[in-house]
Amino acid sequence: MRRLTFLLRPSWVILALVVAGFAYLCFTVLAPWQLGKNTTTSERNQRIADSVEAAPVDVTTMLGGTGQDTEWRRVTANGSYVPDSTVLVRLRVLDGAPGYAVLAAFQLDSGATVLVDRGMVAAAPGGTRPPEIAAPPAGPQRLEARVRASEGVDPKRVPTTEDGYRQVYSLDTAQESTVLGLPLTPIPTNGGGGYLQLAENQPGAFTPVALPQLDAGPYLSYGLQWLAFGIMAPLGLGYFVYAELRARRRERAEATTDSTPAAAPPPAHSTPTETAQAPVSNEARLADRYGGTRR
Repeated sequence: MRRLTFLLRPSWVILALVVAGFAYLCFTVLAPWQLGKNTTTSERNQRIADSVEAAPVDVTTMLGGTGQDTEWRRVTANGSYVPDSTVLVRLRVLDGAPGYAVLAAFQLDSGATVLVDRGMVAAAPGGTRPPEIAAPPAGPQRLEARVRASEGVDPKRVPTTEDGYRQVYSLDTAQESTVLGLPLTPIPTNGGGGYLQLAENQPGAFTPVALPQLDAGPYLSYGLQWLAFGIMAPLGLGYFVYAELRARRRERAEATTDSTPAAAPPPAHSTPTETAQAPVSNEARLADRYGGTRR
């Protein structure tokens, strides 16, 4: 145990603490973070894949439910657009250029009013102003859409009215209900109050928002890498300790060899018996083997 006392030096203590902290973060924060994202993405992809094959259902059957796994479900909605209910979502991108998402309220035949994302429009030339937005068609309509979860609200970005349009920074049913002054009914989803995202070629639709790619991404490999790092870090520390012990053992062996005293030469006036008993040097052996005096 005395040979391990060097581990109590400040440099080794700090190194051990850093390794322990890094391994702890790998196992409790970093790896679960990436593996959790992989699980969430895989579940989303599965819901989207299932919705492609599933027949659309009437959205009124979802209102008032618990909303488990309803996002991305294909639904139909019968009713009419609420006049003067256009809201634009800022800071969107369409084909790599600035754009806006166009929202509107849609009153169902059942009497409930839901939020509808009509799709994307490109900004006016210059990219800082919205274009002229066509009003949605009047009268009874039948829409096909997908259920989407609200994005949430950034309290630092408040709604505004610019260029003749009410504008917001996120697609959120509760916020848009306040902006419009209408009691919008949220569609229950895992992510909270949801809305409808119009499919292509629907009444009042603009460029539809593309479905996410059904790719789980690199999250699983990243999570496994963090687990591997959490294992490798203590192993690396153990290797450094072993290397230090081996180096110290070698230094002790070299010090012991250097401290061993050399054989003393025989006295000048030694007797023949004493001379015969004295150890023979390498030079003497060579001179006896080859003859003469070795210079």
